[in-house]
Amino acid sequence: MTLAYHTPLAADAQAQLGITPPAPLAMADQVRFSELDVLHHVNNAVYMQWFERVRVRYTQLWGLSRDFGNDEGPRIVIRSGTIHYIQEMLLDEDYVVTCGCTAFRNTSFTMHQEIWSGGTRRATFDCVLVLLHPDGSGRYAIPDALKQRFVDVDGAKQDN
Repeated sequence: MTLAYHTPLAADAQAQLGITPPAPLAMADQVRFSELDVLHHVNNAVYMQWFERVRVRYTQLWGLSRDFGNDEGPRIVIRSGTIHYIQEMLLDEDYVVTCGCTAFRNTSFTMHQEIWSGGTRRATFDCVLVLLHPDGSGRYAIPDALKQRFVDVDGAKQDN
């Protein structure tokens, strides 16, 4: 299977790569030389960049992200996050980063992300994202349409 880098992968493509169940958003790329550390495997900080790249795309596709130069929409900040490194990554490996909402409240949501390569999970990242008004003055309510998308597309649950 030839991977299309930086392009959302359909559920059947994810299944062919061993990613089950399929994630609401999954995108592929390849490890670059510049991402390696002195031990010749991917530097731990790079995983966070990979997770961020797909997380930002997710918020754009779900209609939540502000465009550069546009103050409309909420600020999205990470309140907390936990990463688990499972297996090292090496030069030229193809990988897929997945992303989806698992739970939400009125002004925050929990996201689960994974990195897959060669049919194995290599790392996971769970974080809580908080929405703030554009000027940072307080919390921003998640729109009802987005809450419904979290339920319908992501299979998320509403926390009280």
